[in-house]
Amino acid sequence: TYVRHEQTVDYANDLSDSFVSGDEDNGRVSNKNIKNEINGNWLSTSSSNLQEARLKAKAKRRLRKNSSRDSGRGDSLSDTGDIIRGANTAPTSPKTKLLDRKSRLGKGRGLPKKGGAGGKGVWGRSGEVYEQEEVDEKDPNYDEAQVNCVYETVVPPLDERDFEKTLTPIVQEYFEHGDTNEVAELLADLNLGPMHSEVPSLAVVLALESRASHRELTSRLLADLCGSVLTHSDMERSFDKLLQELPDLVLDTPRAPQLVGRFIARAVHDKILSKSYIEGYKGKVDCEYTREALDRAAVLLKMSKGGLRIDNQWGSGGGQSPVVQLIQEMNLLLKEFILSGDLIEAERCLRDLEVPHFHHEFVYEAIIMVLESKGEKTLDLVLNLLKSLCESTIITVDQLRRGYERVYMDIAEINIDVPRAYFILEQFVDKSLSIGIIDVWLRDLCPSRGRKRFVSEGDGGVIKLESC
Repeated sequence: TYVRHEQTVDYANDLSDSFVSGDEDNGRVSNKNIKNEINGNWLSTSSSNLQEARLKAKAKRRLRKNSSRDSGRGDSLSDTGDIIRGANTAPTSPKTKLLDRKSRLGKGRGLPKKGGAGGKGVWGRSGEVYEQEEVDEKDPNYDEAQVNCVYETVVPPLDERDFEKTLTPIVQEYFEHGDTNEVAELLADLNLGPMHSEVPSLAVVLALESRASHRELTSRLLADLCGSVLTHSDMERSFDKLLQELPDLVLDTPRAPQLVGRFIARAVHDKILSKSYIEGYKGKVDCEYTREALDRAAVLLKMSKGGLRIDNQWGSGGGQSPVVQLIQEMNLLLKEFILSGDLIEAERCLRDLEVPHFHHEFVYEAIIMVLESKGEKTLDLVLNLLKSLCESTIITVDQLRRGYERVYMDIAEINIDVPRAYFILEQFVDKSLSIGIIDVWLRDLCPSRGRKRFVSEGDGGVIKLESC
């Protein structure tokens, strides 16, 4: 048997478990020879040594418990059994990981806990209905006026400065898409207040500075807005303002009186303004521009009774108009020019059609009108008009040539209805060459009708074929 008295301290200092001896393995150790054993260490029966070994064993168990949690912190045991904290790494609180609710396994759907009903300062589970909270009259913040009050969204009315900034982009965008319903919806969302009557006047002023197709869109817009967004009184006040501002509008648009007169005539035709609107100004107008606008409107309304269509006086624009309608408008333009002889007005009307790619058709219709006329006046007027249009580059050389060549191709059919068509065409082409509209090459292409040959000329009276 082995009794280890001298090695008690050495085995106690060793914190690792001791191995079992060979005698113990063979079962030859007597119980009476074993003094005390704590954690596999043989100890003496001394009470002081036993107490010291117990304290060291307790410290050892504490160190083992914290080793996995605070690994790498550099903790160690002193000779007295106290734990010495390492200074290399900052201590971390075990409470951080023990009470951490975040999953470390990467699982979960990321949903709030308890369906959003857990924790402080939350609204509660979705779909949960709360009972109506009773008002405490003893609450210091209680206000009797707010008990039965109703809250609603209020849009402040537009002032004059914000009105123009807000409405101008809406009207300009309407000129691009042409949808009156969209404009009505946008205006319904605005609180116009006393500025309702300013909407038509602003749209007309913007149209005066734009093209004829935009003026037609403006007339349609006023007709669609009247009744749904604007009233008839708003329309009348708006046109009254336009007539008063004509002296200022003329500075930017010299033809403003005539254009405003056409807008008034169209408004009366569309039943936006009453028929007595123009008559109400008789004897009350001092401004010459206002008088000119009202006279123009009155003349157009009288012409409408004779067959003039005021509902489409502006035209529908080049790309939107059918070819048949464009030809009719060109013929109407030529007839008005023959009656008035105003070159400037004719050039403006041709520009307003907005069909520069279709001007060769205008040349063709002008020559046909000359062939169907009976006097020299029409021929001279058309020559002056074509010369003016070529000098202002409204009609190009190529468009002029295409118009002449088309007449050359159709002259045989035209001669059936107009027997003197060949003679008039030759006369027109010669004068065109003399004023410098066409060149010699285009003049030589003009066809001429062959005449009947007599027997005395040696061909037996055969009719000579037409030559080109």
